[in-house]
Amino acid sequence: MTKQESSNVRDSILATGQRIMAGKGYSAVGLNEILSAAGVPKGSFYHYFGSKDAFGEAMLEAYFEDYLAEMDRTLQQPGKTMAARLMDYWKLWQATQSFEDCQGKCLAVKLGAEVADLSESMRLVLRRGTQAIVARLTAAIAAGVQDGSLAIEGDAGAVAAGLYQLWLGASVMAKIERTTQPFETALASTRQMLRLAS
Repeated sequence: MTKQESSNVRDSILATGQRIMAGKGYSAVGLNEILSAAGVPKGSFYHYFGSKDAFGEAMLEAYFEDYLAEMDRTLQQPGKTMAARLMDYWKLWQATQSFEDCQGKCLAVKLGAEVADLSESMRLVLRRGTQAIVARLTAAIAAGVQDGSLAIEGDAGAVAAGLYQLWLGASVMAKIERTTQPFETALASTRQMLRLAS
């Protein structure tokens, strides 16, 4: 097997696991289900991952890598104010983190509380990933203040952390209520916190 083929097999296992676990959770999914769906023999799994926890860490790292790359694209759109880019980010969040089938895009929301209690190593991956998201939001909010497209009260980092926590909570509530109303509420609160017109 070439290096490229090996990388493709590993990526396929990660993508399949991410999609299935985003729907069912971490504990409810066995390795056999992932490997069967990916069309990969069990022996191959242990070639790439030493344990289910090691797989979970790699899966979360891949998830955050993709998430942050998409976030960067959204926040670096040319020809828009930073406020407009941030609102595009929240709208994209609403579209991809909903209670409906999120196709593996809502992994941090789905697995956050569950794996943080199961595995310290996975909790640390989640922590690094969410800190990177908040850091990008902090920089974007500070840039929006500088370009005059938004205004905040207090520190950009505190506002960014508050907004991220607001949207995580809205994602959980959307799953509980099976409506998008929590996102509408979060969007209205976001506009208030950034002092944007409705």
